Amino acid sequence: MALKMKITYATMSADNEELQSAFDEAFEKVKASMLGVEVPMYIDGEKVYADEKSIAYSPIDTRIHLCTAQKGTREHARAAVAAAKAAFKGWAATPWQERVAIMRRIAEKISENSLELSAIMVMEVGKSRLEALGEVEETADLLRYYANAMEKNEGYIRELGKLSDHETNLSVLKPFGVWVVISPFNFPMALSGAPICAALITGNTVVFKGASSTLYTGWKTAELFAEAGLPDGVFNYVSGPGRTVGQELQDNPDIAGWTFTGSYEVGMQVARNALNGRYPKPAIIEMGGKNPVLVSRHADLDKAATGVARSAFGLDGQKCSACSRVYVEEKVYDQFLALLLEKTAALKVGNPTARDAFMGTVIDKGAYEDYQRYMEIARRDGQVLFGGNPITEGDFSRGYYVQPAIITGLPDDHELVKNELFLPILYVTKVKNLEEGMAKANDTVYGLTAGFFSEDKAEVKWFFDNIEAGTTYANRRSGATTGAWPGVQAFGGWKGSGMSGKGVGGLYTLPLYMHEQSQTVIE
Repeated sequence: MALKMKITYATMSADNEELQSAFDEAFEKVKASMLGVEVPMYIDGEKVYADEKSIAYSPIDTRIHLCTAQKGTREHARAAVAAAKAAFKGWAATPWQERVAIMRRIAEKISENSLELSAIMVMEVGKSRLEALGEVEETADLLRYYANAMEKNEGYIRELGKLSDHETNLSVLKPFGVWVVISPFNFPMALSGAPICAALITGNTVVFKGASSTLYTGWKTAELFAEAGLPDGVFNYVSGPGRTVGQELQDNPDIAGWTFTGSYEVGMQVARNALNGRYPKPAIIEMGGKNPVLVSRHADLDKAATGVARSAFGLDGQKCSACSRVYVEEKVYDQFLALLLEKTAALKVGNPTARDAFMGTVIDKGAYEDYQRYMEIARRDGQVLFGGNPITEGDFSRGYYVQPAIITGLPDDHELVKNELFLPILYVTKVKNLEEGMAKANDTVYGLTAGFFSEDKAEVKWFFDNIEAGTTYANRRSGATTGAWPGVQAFGGWKGSGMSGKGVGGLYTLPLYMHEQSQTVIE
């Protein structure tokens, strides 16, 4: 069913009875008829099945069989690239108005099926109802935003100046060719659907590979484009191991560009591969964050504690934008910490299909074991102020449930302070002043998101002038470092968090998928 209300990460409310009742119905539908299905790949306009299969189970309850997916091979990836290459010239020549119309139709289909898509995501990723619904609605809005941007810029054909009355000079942005989209598990629809749309709407053809831990949502995203009436080969979807399928999608010489969202290590590998051929190729890369918050002695501490808790522990901390470090001026440290502990204790960890669960599960066994290992290190080298344990009572024993954790007492160069953990583990410490806090906040390879709390306007300006991050917030109660929305916040990172220097869902996203040709005609 289509929702009547506008949903964003900042406006969602668990108290909306109409929404929650509709969600209950969606879960019943999914459980009754949509679990345990086999999902294909999609190559050159055809559903494709592999000899080997991957079985996907739910992190909520590992007995729940979500789907059976295809364990594709290098040959499948090569076939997808070849199909996309063959379809490129025809798609690039398609009027941009037609491409825009197709993307708008896909956006409407997403909104019409948002609850079922969200219910599948809840069961596959372990994120809460409202986090999942926010992502699905964000995906639809990203498609609409890109369609509007293409239309507003009239296909990115602009007239330039002239040196005489007898010449015409144009700037024309043209697509590159075959574009690969590789997306992560934590936002399996938004961080897939948005770059697929951006590449297609600008005239590129696409080969898409989602995360191996979100095979069902990966296919449901692919299915939206597979059923959109695109010419054969324009959109292709493959699944399979990173060492074979994923590697082919880095190495194949017929690939013209990449969008990759994931770890720093793999992102840097993709960046290096983009320079390894006969000429450099474009790569749009987002590689995570170690996102800081600074809390001033002039802050509204209740607002700050709420914003930090929501940002650190939403989606079990498995957001590249999640708050992971907090630097608090010592004058207000004790008061802030008491409020943060209070806010954190009020967050409910539970089965994410339930209405009132704020935290669900971590994604898989590997993340579950990493959490326990990191907490052992935190107890050995520092102090655990809150939580830090897996939850194993009753039905929780069948899934990957953990407590939110707040830690302190670690040196600045400690691995838990420096490295992206991608788990609900928050480091908090006091600083003498904001200058010391800023120095510590910027002392990282990452620069994705950052937050600040102060009611002093001069301090807010100082924060924006000095922070080394691409997506920044001041005084955001709904999420200190999280919650970017298409056309509202451009989401992108600096330093080791990003490569393009431009954000997703912002003013300059689509030009990243095209190169410029200057055209001069003398009459």
